[in-house]
Amino acid sequence: MEYRVENKYLVTDADLAVLRARLATVMKPDANQDGDFYTIRSVYFDDIADSCMNENEDGVDQRKKYRIRIYDPKSDFIRLEIKEKNRGVTKKYSCKLTRQETDMIMDGSMPLTPGDRKPLNLMQLQMRCRRMQPKAIIEYERTAFVHPVGNVRITFDRNIMASRICEDFFEDRVSTMVPVLPAGMHVLEVKYDEFLPDFIARQLEIGVLRQTAFSKYYLGRLAINGEFPVDR
Repeated sequence: MEYRVENKYLVTDADLAVLRARLATVMKPDANQDGDFYTIRSVYFDDIADSCMNENEDGVDQRKKYRIRIYDPKSDFIRLEIKEKNRGVTKKYSCKLTRQETDMIMDGSMPLTPGDRKPLNLMQLQMRCRRMQPKAIIEYERTAFVHPVGNVRITFDRNIMASRICEDFFEDRVSTMVPVLPAGMHVLEVKYDEFLPDFIARQLEIGVLRQTAFSKYYLGRLAINGEFPVDR
């Protein structure tokens, strides 16, 4: 599995409006996107020392994040993802889960199940060795554009919210959601393999973009605790 470049930027509503109009001329919407956006909800896991969160804050060069992701609380499409970052590039391992498996992972009761699902095996190992447990739900609306040259994927993530009530993961609405960023501020992500084509890069030139290394999980945990790294 190859690593990918993944750059993140803080952008405003006005920035997104300009970028959306520009990118629509050279890229296509994600095939799985029905309408202007789709909703992503993830529950993130961390150990008792909050190592994943602290590694992001400390800028540790090689780190992993563990999450379970859904796109509709009533859907049976559930995916376990382990996202690894190394020297500024990322790669992701993933596998499908059943609802029963997810419930057991969430409450820490899933037995060891050796098999060919490497992400699940690694997650179970971490839960036993490091006492990983669910720490936060992160939910947001995503608009995605794709292009085959460079395997480019550009996403706008709006209305990012966080909650510590992980028991609500499959509920229609999650309790006690708090905003992660100031009103009118969102995240732009630019992902590609070996290169970003010039004709796409030119569409992204809208002045000074505020690049950030913060993850949504890290920002969400701060927001839940009433702390914000971005001026409000």
